[in-house]
Amino acid sequence: MAKIVHLSEAASLAIHSMVIIAKSDNHINVNILAREMGASRNHLAKVLQQLVKQNFLKSVRGPSGGFVMNVNPKDITLLDIYEAIEGKIETPECPLDRKVCPFDKCLMGGMVYTVTEQFRKYFNEQTLERFINEKY
Repeated sequence: MAKIVHLSEAASLAIHSMVIIAKSDNHINVNILAREMGASRNHLAKVLQQLVKQNFLKSVRGPSGGFVMNVNPKDITLLDIYEAIEGKIETPECPLDRKVCPFDKCLMGGMVYTVTEQFRKYFNEQTLERFINEKY
């Protein structure tokens, strides 16, 4: 089945794990996170290490180690997390990134630009703090 909007598995894992870690009072082990999210432990570990490199998380080694927040959840947006994994969102005028178009007017009516901007706006307005007390 085709999807108009696609969120990569890595971005999804990053966002979901950040919410779980932000809700926790203790370090959370990657094995526990992977089991809770039904994800590959190795893939999740790579994603979490990217979030450590971005200084969103702190990694603690040892038997009682795991991951813990390194930044206040009110200071992190879903857009911050998404872009830490996927890179900066670009807003193309042309859905195919072409400089030359055979038509005077885009056949897509600027929809790709509009949807990208809505996605960016929504993700930028959502902080992790919002998800800590809400049930999902």
